[in-house]
Amino acid sequence: MAVEVGVLPGDRVDDAVGVLARGMRDNPLHVAAFGDDPEHRVANLTTMFTVVIGGQPGPLHATRDGEVVGVCGMGPPPDCTVSGFAALPYDDFPPVLDDEAERRRLYDWIHAWGLRDPGEPHFHLGPVAADAGKQGQGIGTAMLQAFADHVDEAGVLGYLETDKAANVGFYEQFGFETTAEETVIGVPNWFMRRAPR
Repeated sequence: MAVEVGVLPGDRVDDAVGVLARGMRDNPLHVAAFGDDPEHRVANLTTMFTVVIGGQPGPLHATRDGEVVGVCGMGPPPDCTVSGFAALPYDDFPPVLDDEAERRRLYDWIHAWGLRDPGEPHFHLGPVAADAGKQGQGIGTAMLQAFADHVDEAGVLGYLETDKAANVGFYEQFGFETTAEETVIGVPNWFMRRAPR
């Protein structure tokens, strides 16, 4: 079955948020930020991704037989969501989570990412995930190719962070290069950029 990639329509945002929350449930950063309970992580990620994806103009989504099976967020220049949130002092950080310790860890994580955000115009890739149980089926590849084509057409830098070592090689296939590594809330992270072609 073919995977189709296109701009996420407004009436599919809830589907996209569900895909991201399930597909990224076990990412190391999410476990470090939100704890060992998978259902609790999904609930917090649903809240978080509703804010992120709901605020992005034109995230991509992958469908197969009409079902949303993958999501590729991409914050366009000049309004990078990570930079915007990271610039806020803690007291002004959106109260998206009820638990104060989890809110603090989320703030520390986003702040660390924001400090490395490129100063030049860029498309910020993320969040990106295939739905749970659907990884390894070409969904991520289709979305990343669409992202690469988009930033090449725009002639703008691509940028991302990842907390999974296995993802580094995957992103390298699309022209990303690691520019830095840092431990964020106890988890190794890789920061990668891609010059337009």
